[in-house]
Amino acid sequence: MLLADSQSSVHRRAGFATNHLWVTQYDPDQRYPAGDFVNQHPGGGGLPAFIAGDRDLDGTDLVLWHTFGPVHFPRPEDWPVMPVARCGFTMKPTGFFGRNPTLDVPPTDHC
Repeated sequence: MLLADSQSSVHRRAGFATNHLWVTQYDPDQRYPAGDFVNQHPGGGGLPAFIAGDRDLDGTDLVLWHTFGPVHFPRPEDWPVMPVARCGFTMKPTGFFGRNPTLDVPPTDHC
C-alpha cells in the first residue's frame, strides 16, 4: 500500500496505489493508472478519476488494473548492489467453462 501521507502531493498523484486491484470499464483514452502527464497535474487523476463516474460494468469490456510494488528502505549496506525484491500475481481461471472446450475439436490426420 501507498506509504505517503494522504495530504502529500505524492499521494494525490499516485491515487492508483491506494488499492491493489481496480476494475474499470474499457475506455481507449484511459491508458495510464496515474493519468496523463502525472508530473504536471496537481493530483486526483488516473484510476480514482476513472471510477468516479461509477459506470456499470455488466456486459462491458473490462480492464483489470493490478497495482503492486515492494517498498524498499535503502540501507548503507545496499550500496553498490541493491537487493532483489520479487512480487507479482498469477491469474488461474477456475470453472470458467462448463466443460473442456477442446472436446469437440475434430481429430487431425497425422500420417
